[in-house]
Amino acid sequence: MCGIVAYIGSKNAPNVLIDGLTKLEYRGYDSAGIAVINKDKIDVYRSVGKLINLKNMLDEKKPVSNIGIGHTRWATHGKPSYENAHPHSSFGISLVHNGIIENYLDIKRNLADKGYKFESETDTEVIAHLIHSNYKDDIFEAVKVSVKQIKGSFALAVISVNEPDKIILARHDSPLVIGISDGENFAASDIPALISYTNKFIFLEENDIAILTKNSVTCYDFEGKKTDREVKIVDINPVMAEKAGYRHFMQKEIFEQPRAIIDTIRGKYSLENGELLLDELKSIDIKKYRRVNIVACGTSWHAGLVGKFYIEKFAKIPVEVDIASEYRYRDTIIDEETLFIAISQSGETADTIAAMRLAKSRGAGILSICNVIGSTIPRESDATFFTHAGPEIGVASTKAFTTQVIALLMLALYFAQEKQTLNHVEIRNILTEIVKLPEKMEEALKLDSHIEEMAKDFKSFPSFLYLGRNVNYPIALEGALKLKEISYIHAEGYPAGEMKHGPIALIDKNMPVFIIATDSKVYDKVLANIQEVKARDGIVIATVTEGNKDVEKFTEYCIKLPAAVEELSVFLNSIVIQLLAYHISAELGLDVDQPRNLAKSVTVE
Repeated sequence: MCGIVAYIGSKNAPNVLIDGLTKLEYRGYDSAGIAVINKDKIDVYRSVGKLINLKNMLDEKKPVSNIGIGHTRWATHGKPSYENAHPHSSFGISLVHNGIIENYLDIKRNLADKGYKFESETDTEVIAHLIHSNYKDDIFEAVKVSVKQIKGSFALAVISVNEPDKIILARHDSPLVIGISDGENFAASDIPALISYTNKFIFLEENDIAILTKNSVTCYDFEGKKTDREVKIVDINPVMAEKAGYRHFMQKEIFEQPRAIIDTIRGKYSLENGELLLDELKSIDIKKYRRVNIVACGTSWHAGLVGKFYIEKFAKIPVEVDIASEYRYRDTIIDEETLFIAISQSGETADTIAAMRLAKSRGAGILSICNVIGSTIPRESDATFFTHAGPEIGVASTKAFTTQVIALLMLALYFAQEKQTLNHVEIRNILTEIVKLPEKMEEALKLDSHIEEMAKDFKSFPSFLYLGRNVNYPIALEGALKLKEISYIHAEGYPAGEMKHGPIALIDKNMPVFIIATDSKVYDKVLANIQEVKARDGIVIATVTEGNKDVEKFTEYCIKLPAAVEELSVFLNSIVIQLLAYHISAELGLDVDQPRNLAKSVTVE
């Protein structure tokens, strides 16, 4: 991990590589490097820390080349260091690698017995020496032989000084996309790295090897059989990936949520008929499934928890929500009557892919919710509900989360329509509220300056507690996650009804407690929680519905939101928890968009 860029063409490769790696900074990294072919040798440039260190080095050295590979690394094997940074080389062969090689120690021992010397602690250097050991004047054949000896996940970009007219790519359980243009070709881990250069892409599939020259792209499987891979046009405006005047990408993406909600639901309903129009789900016969398993990681798991409330309430189908990294390690009950819903912003989350493949092997129907067209999870699903959040650069998810939640609500209504657990009038009533939602989210965003001022009072506290009930309980979890992700302040989320079962012991004058108290069927119980916190000198921050006078008696930190039905209040509360976390982090002077130790897309287990 974490970001790969490769280029061959007529431009100066170092410039293209640095530009692409800059576009991938959002994925998170701790070191960076490039390798370029310069006449009869490969020049490698590496640095630890931010990409600016590598840029400064290249500005001084001024390398010139028309072919090269680049990488931003997020440490898996070996600490962040110059020696462990990519690219890694072996006798005129250099490569970059995303993923984890599970059998690298066995391979390393065998190579050491053959006389190979190792300079790093990484599994990636092992691959470089392995390819060299298999090299017999054909770099493609050497890579093809080597990948069959490797166990684990990998995306590779390989160059050889002996064949300076090509780049070899290979992927297994780690994403890699090819960008195509006239007289030049590219490769990267993700589309944003290349969108400034082309809108034509090939998404490599599992066990693909590709040969890139400046004028051609040829794809094969691991057996060497040529494969046809479709060229897809991806229309993403490069400006969408810029900050557009905001201080940080996260701030911009918080404010993009009303638009993202509109784009995600557009064309998917008829208000006049009280009907969901989800043609992309025609291959899913919801009536045949007796249970639903929602599986995801991190923020997507929180979205899944909200989805459980929606599906069970409206469609009357029992739902289990699992963390993907645990799903395949327990005795899961999966059969042909199980609908498996995978949620992943990137479509490349390794644990979610593994869980999905397990469910598929046991006959479950596979439905996914994803933001990236052409990624692995949609390709391997029976049907996909694509969110239309647009590129999300900030590591801490915001608009991807709320578009996943609205997708789950639309799915729940579609299931209810198909199972006839709601009639058209009932569906129309809910759709009417959904249509009003973006405007209410815009109103909530007007609280930004109020929340910014509030953040100044809370930036120095060491811990927070977040409480919510019913459908807003997952929002409490998400609030705690957002705060710890970008401000490094310890935070825990709990169901408010569980406060007496442990968390209440922590409450004193040094413990801010964020309580979601917007109108709901459990509002009176939440109000009692607020009183209990105040009785123990705790500091209450509360979201309430406009017109609420009760909570103001207990706290000056009252955030008033537009009235919304309980199921839609999650979107308004989400904006508040995102803004609070954002402003606390900004007040602390931290790197909001690239928090330490985190990657945007976790493509290894």
